[in-house]
Amino acid sequence: MLARLARLPLIVVLLGATAVMCWLPALHALVLRDHSVARAFFYSGGILLVLTVMLALATAAWSPRNAARSHLATLAGAYALLPLAMALPFVQAVPDTSLSNAWFEMLSSFTTTGATGYEAARLPPSVHLWRASVGWFGGFFILLAAFAILAPLNLGGAEVISGRVPGRGAMGATQITRIAEPSERITRYALTIFPVYTGLTLALWVGLLIAGEDGLIALSHAMGTLSTSGISAGRGLDSSNAGIAGEALILLFLVFAVTRRALPFTRLAERGPALSRDPELRTAVLLLALLPAVLFLRHFLFNLSVEGIDAFSGATGTLWGAVFTAGSFLTTTGYESEYWGQARLWSGLEAPGMMLLGLAIIGGGVATTAGGVKLLRVYALFRHGERELERIVHPSSIGGKGAEARRLRRQGAYMAWVFFMLFAMSIGVTVLMLSMAGLAFQPALVLAISALTTTGPLAEVALADPIGYGGLSVAVKAILGLAMVVGRLETLALIALLAPGGWRR
Repeated sequence: MLARLARLPLIVVLLGATAVMCWLPALHALVLRDHSVARAFFYSGGILLVLTVMLALATAAWSPRNAARSHLATLAGAYALLPLAMALPFVQAVPDTSLSNAWFEMLSSFTTTGATGYEAARLPPSVHLWRASVGWFGGFFILLAAFAILAPLNLGGAEVISGRVPGRGAMGATQITRIAEPSERITRYALTIFPVYTGLTLALWVGLLIAGEDGLIALSHAMGTLSTSGISAGRGLDSSNAGIAGEALILLFLVFAVTRRALPFTRLAERGPALSRDPELRTAVLLLALLPAVLFLRHFLFNLSVEGIDAFSGATGTLWGAVFTAGSFLTTTGYESEYWGQARLWSGLEAPGMMLLGLAIIGGGVATTAGGVKLLRVYALFRHGERELERIVHPSSIGGKGAEARRLRRQGAYMAWVFFMLFAMSIGVTVLMLSMAGLAFQPALVLAISALTTTGPLAEVALADPIGYGGLSVAVKAILGLAMVVGRLETLALIALLAPGGWRR
C-alpha cells in the first residue's frame, strides 16, 4: 500500500489526505448533533476522495523529468490547489459566505498564518476544528518539506549552514534524488516525522486538559502551537481556563519552533552542538530577555503609575505577559498572554506591538514550522559583524572555532544577507501593492509583515487600532494570500524553481 502511494505524485497524496481530514469535523459535528455541518464535511470528503482516486488512476504511470524541480513545483502547487479543496466544506458549512473569503481563510490556515476574517461566534465548533486541523496539517507539511525537499537543495536556511549555492544540492543528495521516485523520499521522511509531530500535539493537548481547559479549545491551542498557526477555536488565551499553567505549557512546546535540534528526529538533520549550545536557542533566549526588560524597566525609569494595578502583582504579570507574548510572536505563532494588556499598561508605551513586528520578522528556527527570516540567519550576520569588528582592532588576527564557524561567518553570512535583502524587497513590493489597492501606509505595512512572516494575529496587536481581516476587499485578500505563499515558501525557493538552470535534467 505504501509502495503504491509512494509512486503517486505528491499533490495527489496531499489531496487524498485532505479528503480524509474532512471526516474528522464531520464526526465531531455528528457527536454535537449538528447534522447540516456533518453532512457538509462528509459529502465534501467523499467528493474529494473520488477526485483523488481519478487523479491517481490518471497519473499512475507519471514520472518526472527533474525530481528536484518536481518537489519544488509540488510545494507551490500545494498552496495553489489545496486551499481551494479545503474551502469546499467550509463554504457548505458556513451560511452566507463567499468562495473568496473561504479560500482566504483556508490559505491562511494552511500557510500557518492564522489570519481570520470571521467572528468567532459565526463559525460552528466543527468549523473551528477544521481551521485548526488545516493549520496543523500545514505545519506538518512545511516541516516535512524542510527536511525532505528544501534541505537537500540548500534552501530554507540550509544554505547558511552548508555555504553552498541555494537550489543546488550536495553531491550525495543529487545522486539520491536522481535515483529515487519523487514521492519515495517524502514518504520515508513522513513516516519518521508524523508520529513525533502527532505525539507532541497529543501530549500538549492532554497537558492543557489537565490544566483545566475545554476539550476543543485545548486541542486547537495544541495544534496551533505545534504548527505555529496560532489558531484558536473561538476563545484565545486571554480568556482561557488553563491560566498561567496552560501558557507555560504552550511556551515550553514553542521550543520546537525555535530549534530543530529539540525535536526527537534530529538525526535527519546535520550533527551539531548540544542543545544548550545551540545558536538558535541562545539567540531566542537573548531576544526573549530584551523585550521584557524594556517593558519592565521603562515603568521605573519614567516613574510611571498605573491605577488599579498592584506594584508586586503588576510586575509579576508584566514579566510573564511580556515573556510569553514575545516567545509566541518570535516563533510566528501569535498567541497573546492573559497578562499582555497589563504589560502594555505597565510599560506606558502606546503601541508596544511594534516590537512584536520586529520579533516576527526575525522568526523562529531553520527547518521548523515557524516563519520569518529565521534565527540562524540573524546569528550568522551577528557573527560576521563580530568578526569584522575584531579585524578592525586586530587586522592580522585569525578567526578560530573551526572550519564550520568560519563557513558560517563567510558564505553563510553572505547567503543570509542575500535572503534578508530579498525579504525586505518582498515587504516593499507587498506594501506598494496594498497601497495601490487602497490601504493607508501603516495598515499596509503591518498586513504585509503579517503575511510574509505568516503571523496573522499581528494585525490585531501591532497598531493602537486593530485591523480586521473581514473588512478587507477581495483584491487586498488576494495580495495577502500571495504574500503568505511567498513568506511560507521563501523567495530563494521560488527563485530556484523559476530559474532556467533548474529546467534541465
